Amino acid sequence: MNKKISLGTAVTIAAIAAALAVAITMVYSLRTFNDKLFNIKEREATYEKIAEIDKIVRSKYFGSINEDRLMDSIAQGYVDGIGDKYAVYLTADQYQQQKASLEGSMVDVGIVVEDDASGYLKIAEVYSDSPAFAAGLEPEDLIVKIDELDLSTVDFDTAKEALTGESGTKVTLTVRKEGEELEPMELTRRRVDRPTVYYTIYDNVAYLQITEFADATPTQFNKALEQVITQGAQALVFDVRNNPGGTINSVASVLDRLLPAGDIVSATYRDGSTEVLATSDEREVDMPMAVITNERSASAAELFTQALKDYNKARSVGVTTYGKGLMQTIYQLDDGSALDITVAKYNPPKSPNFDGVGVKPDYEVRLTADQEKIFDMLDEETDPQLRKALELVRAEIVQEENAQTVSSSSPAEEEEDEE
Repeated sequence: MNKKISLGTAVTIAAIAAALAVAITMVYSLRTFNDKLFNIKEREATYEKIAEIDKIVRSKYFGSINEDRLMDSIAQGYVDGIGDKYAVYLTADQYQQQKASLEGSMVDVGIVVEDDASGYLKIAEVYSDSPAFAAGLEPEDLIVKIDELDLSTVDFDTAKEALTGESGTKVTLTVRKEGEELEPMELTRRRVDRPTVYYTIYDNVAYLQITEFADATPTQFNKALEQVITQGAQALVFDVRNNPGGTINSVASVLDRLLPAGDIVSATYRDGSTEVLATSDEREVDMPMAVITNERSASAAELFTQALKDYNKARSVGVTTYGKGLMQTIYQLDDGSALDITVAKYNPPKSPNFDGVGVKPDYEVRLTADQEKIFDMLDEETDPQLRKALELVRAEIVQEENAQTVSSSSPAEEEEDEE
């Protein structure tokens, strides 16, 4: 039986509902206003304290004030005070260097140097397609002078900084090769792409070391991948040990080449909302894969590893990774300086966020202390982590070949049975 209510009762109910809505809105608005007012008061207190310190210093301080250094220090202090261990304040010069680093390029002569016991700079690596390579410089060469600067009289940072300069400027290097000092050579600084992908082939397995995920990495990776496939590689081993990470766009682009269609990475922001940052298309590489990690594999390197595991594309070997699943964004300020602060957690395609936890290997293999000391000299025979990764993918190659043999022989066996 339908019950009817009077017009007066309906009006009363509507009025009560409206009153409740207004009350709820007022409570919410008042709370929001109080929060904002509290934040304003906090900011005012901060500004007043800085102004009070500034007033005392400017009226009483005996020394002189470098205004630029003071401003940078105030900004740095603010960033230090927010409790974000990954936050960084960058001066204008530091910001330009950071941009070049993220792009995977530099402006110099194209070498990596390290401090030497002699007091000079020892060349550790020479980039191909660089002024240094064209001049015949090689690893183990010593740089004893840069222009008129005797490097034995300055510290390492000063010597290293002397190599850099504006693109197109010239620098004169005096080099000692195998104990013999060569005639000074003039090189022209220019932008040089920093290699981030190195590869070699062990029989039928391609080994690709990715040292970081810079903007230049996807192009270098795709080129290396095409070359090893052309050379007959049947499996891939990726080495991201000591890889500190890089940009989300870079690692997502590399993963897009390897993964099937689906999400690659998402971000969860402070308000709890989640956004998919990158997806993969249907093109993928279909061959056995393994990833080698260590405790210094961080950030984008961890995402790379976990994404391949999430799609069952690869197994990992080594030890649990660093555990950085937070995303930073750089905001340039009006004076050319910049803030690099944490803005979100970023998540693998299917697994939980790994911040503070790391990515656990499928096969834990540790290096000894002695092996760690000579890490750069380890090879297929002396590197147990690499050896295990090669063993895994080679076993998969054999399994696939056996499966294909069984599949191709089945029709013939059936014909024999029919006869």
